[in-house]
Amino acid sequence: MTEYQMPYREQNSNKGTFGKVLNIAGSRNYIGAAYLSTVSILKTGGGFAALGTEKNIIRSVSAMLPEAVYLERSEILKNIKNFNVFLIGCGLGVNLASKKLFKDVMFRLQKETAPVVIDADGLNILSKNKLKLPENSIITPHPLEAARLLGIPLEDVLNNPKESAQKLSEKYNCVTVLKNHRTIICEGGQIFINQHGNSALAKAGSGDVLAGIIAGLLAQKMPLFEAAKLGVYLHSRAGEIASKELSEYSVLASNLPDYLPFAIKEIIQK
Repeated sequence: MTEYQMPYREQNSNKGTFGKVLNIAGSRNYIGAAYLSTVSILKTGGGFAALGTEKNIIRSVSAMLPEAVYLERSEILKNIKNFNVFLIGCGLGVNLASKKLFKDVMFRLQKETAPVVIDADGLNILSKNKLKLPENSIITPHPLEAARLLGIPLEDVLNNPKESAQKLSEKYNCVTVLKNHRTIICEGGQIFINQHGNSALAKAGSGDVLAGIIAGLLAQKMPLFEAAKLGVYLHSRAGEIASKELSEYSVLASNLPDYLPFAIKEIIQK
């Protein structure tokens, strides 16, 4: 069994000690994605989470999550220098404004070494545009998104998930988290297959939680591959713990952040 370890937490610390994450997420039809990804950053131990989103979403999400900071989309680019981890794509949408924002952020981050997690609509935009990813990037596709990114049929990904993860990492020079029944994490020659999780995680919004968890671990200075491995484990274990009480049928993505502390406690109490 793989031994997992949470990042060390210095007691002589402040919110900046545990990282500042800018989460660029949410659009009119995907308000929940903005909330789920942002709350998961904080629940994992990230010290500071800012949500960059559409103006009309801020009121809804801030009512549920007063601990976060909020930026309107027009404020994102001029504030990039204030953050050391970035998450982009959860419920972002694929309209013209979202596409331009994604491209502008990718261009700006070319000059940075900060970790970047790209999920959901970020991947959909990436699949249709020839863009170079920032140096320290993690992509988190499900099989259909992986097929789009590789330009191959979905069946090819489903039949060869390990090979597909490797091809994605090679093509985009990144860490790949290929979400599946047994999620595959790949970086260069390193491959790890997660053995936890169940059907409780097969719900809308679950991927937004995972992306936030990984970003929260990166904020605490974990290496990319290790943060991806631990993030996938914590996400899947939270689903297992939640399903014991709620059943695999009834676990919602919004339940996962509430069960995440139990998955973390299992690690730190060993």
